[in-house]
Amino acid sequence: MMNILLLEDDKILCDSLREFLELEGYCVDVAYRGPEVFDLTFDKKYDLYILDVNVPEVDGFDVLASLRETGDETPAIYITALTDINSISKGFEMGAEDYIKKPFDPEELVIRIKSKYQQEDNLLYHKDICYDPVTKTLQKESQTIGLGEVQQNIFHELMIHQNKIVDSYTLMDFLEQPSANALRVNLAKIKNKLGIEIKNIRGQGYMIENI
Repeated sequence: MMNILLLEDDKILCDSLREFLELEGYCVDVAYRGPEVFDLTFDKKYDLYILDVNVPEVDGFDVLASLRETGDETPAIYITALTDINSISKGFEMGAEDYIKKPFDPEELVIRIKSKYQQEDNLLYHKDICYDPVTKTLQKESQTIGLGEVQQNIFHELMIHQNKIVDSYTLMDFLEQPSANALRVNLAKIKNKLGIEIKNIRGQGYMIENI
């Protein structure tokens, strides 16, 4: 599921856009003021920012500029009533990938998200980990991590079933010499290498819980 952060100070418009995006299957957090974005991004990784420009305290331009200065390369779309070429140019200079002029049809926003960021929607996230289940590329804090074939397969199975219990015997099938002890050893290595928690559901299996 794609995680979107929406910055919009018009609460009626903001709630309307959030409801529309959620109906399309996106997970949406909202901010009504610029500083709220920093609080939200401190605790959570997002796949897309949708930012109004004229918002209280810190405007959308400066919000994105501050995020980019910290190394945050999350794609961003500006939504604004500003139409002059200087404003549009500034938006792209700050690091936005797209620009939608108000008023707009919410369906146009969804079309742009699907056409431009469909690849992002395939990625899986857990804390500071980003995982592509297609290429099996694993990144932690933007650094690529290698696990080795056995641990990679175990991690893959747990990640694509986040918040669900994966049967122990399913995971043991990835081992050259399957045993409960060998599985625990490999799980411990994954936990230590990635700094994540893998829950042991006694008598059932294991799971990565994405809270």
